[in-house]
Amino acid sequence: MPSRIPPLKISAYTATSAVGSGKESLATALESSRSGLRPNDFGDAPLDTWIGRVEGVEEVRLPEALAHWDCRNNRLAWLGLQADGFEQAVAAAREKYGASRIALILGTSTSSIGETELAYTQLDAEGHFPADQRRPEVHTPHSLTMFVQEVLGLEGPCETISTACSSSAKVFASAERLIRLGLVDAAVVGGVDTLCGSVLFGFNSLELVSNQPCRPFDAARGGISLGEAAGFALLERGAGALELLGYGEASDAHHMSTPHPEGLGAERALNDALARAGLGTDAIDYINMHGTASMKNDEVEGALVGRRFPATTHASSTKGFTGHTLGAAGIVEAVISLLAIERGLKPGTVNTTVIDPDFGPQIRLRPAHGEVRYVLSNSFGFGGNNCSLVFGKGAAA
Repeated sequence: MPSRIPPLKISAYTATSAVGSGKESLATALESSRSGLRPNDFGDAPLDTWIGRVEGVEEVRLPEALAHWDCRNNRLAWLGLQADGFEQAVAAAREKYGASRIALILGTSTSSIGETELAYTQLDAEGHFPADQRRPEVHTPHSLTMFVQEVLGLEGPCETISTACSSSAKVFASAERLIRLGLVDAAVVGGVDTLCGSVLFGFNSLELVSNQPCRPFDAARGGISLGEAAGFALLERGAGALELLGYGEASDAHHMSTPHPEGLGAERALNDALARAGLGTDAIDYINMHGTASMKNDEVEGALVGRRFPATTHASSTKGFTGHTLGAAGIVEAVISLLAIERGLKPGTVNTTVIDPDFGPQIRLRPAHGEVRYVLSNSFGFGGNNCSLVFGKGAAA
């Protein structure tokens, strides 16, 4: 069992998703139980499904000096960095610590693969990309992080984590290790994923996509609604109003796309996160569950929460607000967790009407208000990549 770790201050954070750009739009949607999902209108031959599409991505124009990075994923990253003064907060940290003392760690599942899909539709008779698509830096899984590194002017360690839906939760764990080991003084973490053909048709081929808005933990749930999002946070040493208290990472090593039936990896991640935070399950005020609305994920996670937490714990899935944003899901749900602490708002579970009777009383459909000191956020990815995070209200709150 890991030892307790010193908390890290979260000095800035933001998210842009289907419910809008920045924290205020997200908090308003959570408060009013307003879903951002809509019928799929992405691509030339849309699947019969619902998606969480971010408004305005198509209109984003990168500055001329960054135009060589242009693709949907980097445009959404740019849009996300402009919200809530995040870019300015990083500039202040860069001034304080120096560019080489700030790490950049981002999660994504497909990065800019949508642009690569487009490039392959434009091959000439000899099988070559057109001149404007001969940009190897865009057609790589590391494209997102290299682009953000250039935008923010950072020169510290630069990592891309791609462990499916846990990607941008695990960035917090990597950042804590780099800071604790003294390799950097601060870290920018986050994640960006955008809708593309590979994602929509890939998940459809796995029979995981619903033809209705997703209904996490509903007795009649029928699968996921895919979404896109960008989110970022700035971590520094020391106490703050909002803090990262713990994390746990584990692998089921059970199946490519199905969780271990008894949730062994998920429970290991939970136990390690609580141990690093020095907390028991009864201290957690709110759980942001992974809650994809797939049959197996919800079954395993619902059972885990039901057997380990008191009936009074408020738990919900927020996938019905934003859609499942894959590699960006961890950071979006981390931002929701921080909003819960900052505003005393515990979100509900939209679209769900009848909770599966196999689950415990912790899962709530309606939002609630009250002091929130500690939040658990779960992210479980394909291949059994599990990550749990614990955030808390610091002494400076």
